[in-house]
Amino acid sequence: MTTQTIRFYRQGSVQEVAGVPASRTVLQHLREDLHCTGTKEGCAEGDCGACTVVIGELDGRGALALKAVNACIQFLPTLDGKALFTVEDLRAADGTLHPVQQAMVDCHGSQCGFCTPGFVMSMWALYENQPAAAGLPTRDEINTALSGNLCRCTGYRPIVDAAQKMFDYAQYPRTTLDREAIETALRELQRNDTFEYRAADSRGAAFGSPAFYAPVALDAFAQLRAEHPEARLVAGSTDVGLWVTKQFRDLGDILYIGNVRELKTVEHDAQTLTIGAAVTLEDAYAALAADYPELAELWTRFASLPIRNAGTLGGNVANGSPIGDSMPALLALGAEVVLRHGAKTRTLPLDAFYLGYQKTALAAGEFVAALRVPRPGGMLRFRTYKVSKRYDQDISAVCAAFALHIDDSGTIREARIAFGGMAATPKRAAQTEAALTGATWDEAAARQAMNALAADYQPLTDMRASSAYRLKVARNLLWRCYLETRDDAPLALFDVNVFAFEAGTPDAIAKEPS
Repeated sequence: MTTQTIRFYRQGSVQEVAGVPASRTVLQHLREDLHCTGTKEGCAEGDCGACTVVIGELDGRGALALKAVNACIQFLPTLDGKALFTVEDLRAADGTLHPVQQAMVDCHGSQCGFCTPGFVMSMWALYENQPAAAGLPTRDEINTALSGNLCRCTGYRPIVDAAQKMFDYAQYPRTTLDREAIETALRELQRNDTFEYRAADSRGAAFGSPAFYAPVALDAFAQLRAEHPEARLVAGSTDVGLWVTKQFRDLGDILYIGNVRELKTVEHDAQTLTIGAAVTLEDAYAALAADYPELAELWTRFASLPIRNAGTLGGNVANGSPIGDSMPALLALGAEVVLRHGAKTRTLPLDAFYLGYQKTALAAGEFVAALRVPRPGGMLRFRTYKVSKRYDQDISAVCAAFALHIDDSGTIREARIAFGGMAATPKRAAQTEAALTGATWDEAAARQAMNALAADYQPLTDMRASSAYRLKVARNLLWRCYLETRDDAPLALFDVNVFAFEAGTPDAIAKEPS
């Protein structure tokens, strides 16, 4: 068995790496092998953003796509065929600072400086991804770009000011990237078969295990999965990465889904939206929110942008966590999961996929291939809510989704209600749905349904919330859904959300970019 070299584009040339473990992180390679110490290690779990770098790869049109990700939980072999940009790459050869860096200086956006490189790289990705014709990013877009970066001393106002000011320097070119050259280099790096990487000893002999398999074709992936049912499936490593950095676990053989072209597509017809298992969370939520704009807040509050740029919706579903924020909405919408084993596929309703705590219906050698979500119908009233201790980048105490199909007479023809954080799995509220089905959507029906929730859930008490708090919040969220969707004087968002303000009020004006 030969050892293949990890090849990626960096600082104008193709870099080659061999002889390192398959679970070595990009951050370890930068700091310990390349001695590029601008990228920092803070939390080692993708939470603080001190390790933020930017990954470049070719999108479906063959154009360069730049995404900020957390280097501390990205495995080095996943860089194969891509481009890597770090804070060392921004300053010009003559010492001139990049507009992002200059804005941080001018706006006093750094004190201790530990978090600064991560902020700079998130801002650089925003800078490079903002088309000149689109104008300046809004304050909300800046907040989203910085949602994965924490600062404990400077405070966020001067950093946000810098994110606005970085577009104002007329003396700088709009971009410093030679996109055409990078795209050409990435096309030359693309592999048309399975990239198989194994670490080597000092003599160059390949170790027998672990191996890193990264096929580009779906049939090859399915065959490898059937042949290696014990291999660890990895997509964005936003969960599995922590098993290495926090628990020091040996992952064994790794089967990487992130290069499978057929699984990186989003397709739709008149009835169904189909999201491949390798589609990133950011792209998946963009597709979902186009059909269901009610998901917009949950989209921006799901982890952070660097996590959504790396993690996948398929991985979030396959993980089976009871606090995964995607599942309540998907359950309420009646999503199905497409499973594949070898050449055979089967489709399950998502609510039949979860059997117990982090236990799913996946058989040995089987994998999640896609999610199928019904397109919206005219009678649907849909809401999702997330309750957590922080607005950004926090684990839910309770996540709720309500999908009510109400006819012209105000009668609920079908109710699908699901919660995360209330049981050992993401779970529908069968008793509550039964209480609502056939009822008129009015205050009496809402309050009866609120009482029925106690028959559906007996939530646990943990560090995020007590059982009593969770049940009370679940009831209150159902009441909020009623207030927003009732026929008689439904409340607007700014009436029920402390983070939303009515246009024209002082609070709303204060939230707008200056």
